[in-house]
Amino acid sequence: MLTCLFPGQGAQAPGFLHRLPAHAAVRATLDEASAVLGTDVSMLDTADALCSTVAVQVTLLTAGVAFARALEAEGLTIDAVAGLSVGAYPAAVACGALDFGDALRLVRCRAQLMERAYPSGYGLVAVLGLSETHVETLASDFDGRIHVANVNAPRQIVVAGDDAALAGFSARAREAGARKAERLAVSVPSHCLLLADAAEELAAFAGTIRFARPRALYVDNRGARPLRDAAAIRDDLATNMRYTVRWFDAVTVLAEMGARVFVEAPPAQMLTEINRDAFADVTALAAAGSDFGNLVATIRARLR
Repeated sequence: MLTCLFPGQGAQAPGFLHRLPAHAAVRATLDEASAVLGTDVSMLDTADALCSTVAVQVTLLTAGVAFARALEAEGLTIDAVAGLSVGAYPAAVACGALDFGDALRLVRCRAQLMERAYPSGYGLVAVLGLSETHVETLASDFDGRIHVANVNAPRQIVVAGDDAALAGFSARAREAGARKAERLAVSVPSHCLLLADAAEELAAFAGTIRFARPRALYVDNRGARPLRDAAAIRDDLATNMRYTVRWFDAVTVLAEMGARVFVEAPPAQMLTEINRDAFADVTALAAAGSDFGNLVATIRARLR
């Protein structure tokens, strides 16, 4: 079972769209994105452009869809998908639940709502080496200003909050034994109640967009369960910005359901590293840094 994983915000790096495979499906996807957005999407991956949450989210969506389409153009069938945070959108496109043009419009709206709600002064910190329970205990001392945003692995937790609280929390986490407490390249407080109002607005917009029953297995990262109908996937995408990402639970469910070959879409390798650490009996591959032809050959060999 070939499972495609799609990274979320924070995975971006300047020039990452230009490092996508030189493939006809990639070029067609970039052209389609540019037509829908009314701007040359290939100009949105500069260092300056990526200061915008909107640019980050639409380019990550575009990269993920381009990669998935390139795999399928090479005759590889994607059997299951999951995406971290905004990565859920290319996952929904790849499994057939959402049209790419509609996904672009949804993600642009999502990012605009997030930026409008918190234009500055907020963000995310990744904590390595502490459990979720330990992180929650430390967060309880900050009067509701620190929220658990992602549980990426048992000891890889991301928290959201305002700048001052994040600085104080990071210091406390390091004192408590965290190997790292590092600010991420995300300028909004994702995946917590601070975005509840924005999620309601996005849900209203998502209600105007057509979703379809997925043709491949779609596992959400809010409840870590398979979603098999259009309405459930619409709700997941529209509201995931306000709920904690249960990423490790999601990939555990996929492994338990028989996923044995995981491939991570560009531009990062963090999801691959998590799988390699957690699951000894699966093949975890990352497109980033790989020759596309060699990657396709490796996937075919592992599937056999």
